[in-house]
Amino acid sequence: MGMEQLEPVAEALVTLTDCIRWGASQFNAAGLHFGHGTDNAFDEAFGLALQTVHLPFDLPPRYLDARLTLAERLAILRLFERRIRERLPAAYLTGEAWFAGLPFHVDTRVLVPRSPLAEWIARGFEPWLEAEEVTRIVDIGTGSGCIAVACALAFPEALVDAADVDAGALEVAARNIARHGLMDRVHPYRADVYQGLPVGRYDLIISNPPYVDAADFASLPAEYRHEPSHALAAGADGLDVVRRILAGAGARLNPGGILVVEVGNSAEAVACTWPGVPFTWLDFEHGEDGVFLLTAEQLAEHAAALGAR
Repeated sequence: MGMEQLEPVAEALVTLTDCIRWGASQFNAAGLHFGHGTDNAFDEAFGLALQTVHLPFDLPPRYLDARLTLAERLAILRLFERRIRERLPAAYLTGEAWFAGLPFHVDTRVLVPRSPLAEWIARGFEPWLEAEEVTRIVDIGTGSGCIAVACALAFPEALVDAADVDAGALEVAARNIARHGLMDRVHPYRADVYQGLPVGRYDLIISNPPYVDAADFASLPAEYRHEPSHALAAGADGLDVVRRILAGAGARLNPGGILVVEVGNSAEAVACTWPGVPFTWLDFEHGEDGVFLLTAEQLAEHAAALGAR
């Protein structure tokens, strides 16, 4: 839809509610896929509209009926039109995503933050960890740095290494680390899993690594094609990177430490590949799944099965 078509629509719409309703209808008609922070057309339109006019997501409902200027309405509609035409995730259009209640800059060098790990980071991984005793954390495959930053805030005594193999991702992570004033506690490293990390052991190894198997990757909706493929695809069974994380974790954890890894739809493959390993599959308040936890002691006990080196 070109500008000549958007202008009469913008003139007909008056309020935020009008724009959001119109956008949701257009998104549904276009068959967009939602999975980068929202799961439906209304929430997608709501978020894009509010960010366009620089208003918070917890806006009091009465303001949804506030009149918008024509320039504001056109700006919202242009963003809606790009969402439909380019199939870009909303966060790439606005340059911002939220994780663990915090804003992060994002662009196409990193995945859009959407991990359920935020819930357990906020819990401090109790009862396995005591926050005041955690002094070193590593986030493997940090991307935007959202998990590393959230961990630093949840564990105020800890130094956090934010590791990623991709230089572009580390530039985004560094920007977000600075945004949240954590340069003295969160340190980016260009590392391929453990290779490239500083020496020493950690109390928490946490990772949202690539875990999409070949079949699922081939069928991903268009929106996911804008994300870096190396941050999604992980071989035939989705476990190429997970294998390496498991194999090296025991040697990098302190006694009493834990490994936490998100594997999403590859959870079944994990269970089938290592049937004798006692993975703890974490429960989530809103029904998410696909995140396992192993203690340092469990990793040591099952080192042979996990290919430890």
